[in-house]
Amino acid sequence: MNYIGKKVIVRCNNAGVFFGTLKEYDNASREAVLGDVRRIHYWQGAASLSQVATEGVGKGSRITMVVQEMAVMEVIEIIPCSSSAIDNLDNFKVWKI
Repeated sequence: MNYIGKKVIVRCNNAGVFFGTLKEYDNASREAVLGDVRRIHYWQGAASLSQVATEGVGKGSRITMVVQEMAVMEVIEIIPCSSSAIDNLDNFKVWKI
């Protein structure tokens, strides 16, 4: 697996789901460093994260603003994104309260 430099979906054990550019990954510690990262708080329009990584999300989804860099722990899944999913997720309206 060499997804360094690619846009990916990362699912963590307790922290949730993230979309961003994979900058680093340590298999032993299961820690990933992501750049230009958004948390996917809630999604609609996709049955699974595999579909999110392939097609993106639908109306009613909640995706946070971009954070320049973030380290996430206890990574349990990394899925590379298609170009259409990247376009959808990069341009999805920012969810704020």
